[in-house]
Amino acid sequence: MSKKYQHLFFDLDRTLWDFEKSAHQAFKEIFEIYKLDKLGIENWEEFHKRYEVHNLQLWDLYRVGKIEKSILMWKRFSDTLEEYGIDNPELAQQLGNDYLSISPRKVNLYPHTIETLKYLYPKYELHIITNGFQEVQNIKLEISGMDQYFKTLITSEKAGVKKPDPVIFEYALKKTGATVGNSLMIGDDYEVDIIGAGSIGMDQVFFDPEQQFPRNGSTFKISSLAELKEFL
Repeated sequence: MSKKYQHLFFDLDRTLWDFEKSAHQAFKEIFEIYKLDKLGIENWEEFHKRYEVHNLQLWDLYRVGKIEKSILMWKRFSDTLEEYGIDNPELAQQLGNDYLSISPRKVNLYPHTIETLKYLYPKYELHIITNGFQEVQNIKLEISGMDQYFKTLITSEKAGVKKPDPVIFEYALKKTGATVGNSLMIGDDYEVDIIGAGSIGMDQVFFDPEQQFPRNGSTFKISSLAELKEFL
């Protein structure tokens, strides 16, 4: 089975990089830097919970091209601050900038990430396909040391479209010289990664560490990255 694949395409956030853990640490630091409790915000956990609601809504718009990155970066903080009666666009901009600087430097990887990449690296060409911002994802790969294992970083910004649009997967194949038949997509988002890759006929591995979803239509399903060694 392993001989079939030559190119492995990984999602980054929530597949290799523990996005939630890094975000929590970044929010705690930002909360303390700006002393947001003095503005009537009870604690960083509650602030982050409220932020997540707005962030998800705005990311849905960003994914379908209805909002620009430059707006998303600060508006998710502005909308959250407004819940506390704080109308301060300058503060929202500062929070947005600092979050993008601090969060990718809080290195938290899923268990077995490095050992799995070390195992796969000599056997396959490894690539990243991500909807995350180019500069942020570059920092994550470099500061975590994962950059040494990946030949290509494919971002939606460079491709001009976002997952699950089949165009980004076709772009990835062209950029890497891979084919549908010798490629495998590994990701945590069923709609974005699994259905997206499947739409062009690429095999997929659905990463479900919390085992929240039943067996589905993906080619493979794993709850630990270490399981990749069982069939690769």
